[in-house]
Amino acid sequence: MRVLLLGGTAEARELAAALVDADVEVVSSLAGRVARPRLPAGSVRVGGFGGVEGLTAVLDGYDAVVDATHPFAATISASAAQACGDTGVPLLRLARPGWETHPAAGRWQWVASHEEAAATAAASDGPVFLTTGRQSLDRFVGPLESRTVLVRVVDPVTDPLPPGWTVLLSRGPYEVAPERELMVTHGVRVLVTKDSGGAHTQGKLDAAHELGLTVVVVRRPTAPGGVEEVGDVPAAVRWLARRAG
Repeated sequence: MRVLLLGGTAEARELAAALVDADVEVVSSLAGRVARPRLPAGSVRVGGFGGVEGLTAVLDGYDAVVDATHPFAATISASAAQACGDTGVPLLRLARPGWETHPAAGRWQWVASHEEAAATAAASDGPVFLTTGRQSLDRFVGPLESRTVLVRVVDPVTDPLPPGWTVLLSRGPYEVAPERELMVTHGVRVLVTKDSGGAHTQGKLDAAHELGLTVVVVRRPTAPGGVEEVGDVPAAVRWLARRAG
């Protein structure tokens, strides 16, 4: 069996390792947006496919595709759904559960977009901790231009930011205690994040809850219809095993 694994997440790396251990031929595809990505086991390709047409051409020779990209990587997920639908290659979506079941989720301000998150944060008082990623910073600069903002990203920011903004280069996972200390040190009163889900970055939400901060969460984009989905790696392994007979 030959599997194309659309990766870049912790779950994708875990699945790649499990497949390599099981002597399954797996090729992990990374978008290439992070300068020094954590590489999975097995073969790796880096870079885009060139849209649906390019991905469709690549699928020849693969027995299955697992889309284990970030929950907010809507473009590649939509392309995978269309390309696999056109070619008949089985597709599974491996998406870690979101944070809707977090004990404090009912107190958060859930929004539909980064633009709405920026407006909501701008209407709240105090320094802002922005953890939505480097790709979305341009949506926040205008509304929060005059505010004190702590930005946490994996790679350096190339575009100029307002004078009251501080950039913190860091890569998770993040535990509760260090997150709480970071927020207290910077006087954070508003946390802005997106519903990435999983345990690797949940510490910021737990810390924000303990400190009584305002929390703004961007909802996940709608997943492509008609694609089977599982929430953990063992379920993905079982799905592939069934297709391998």
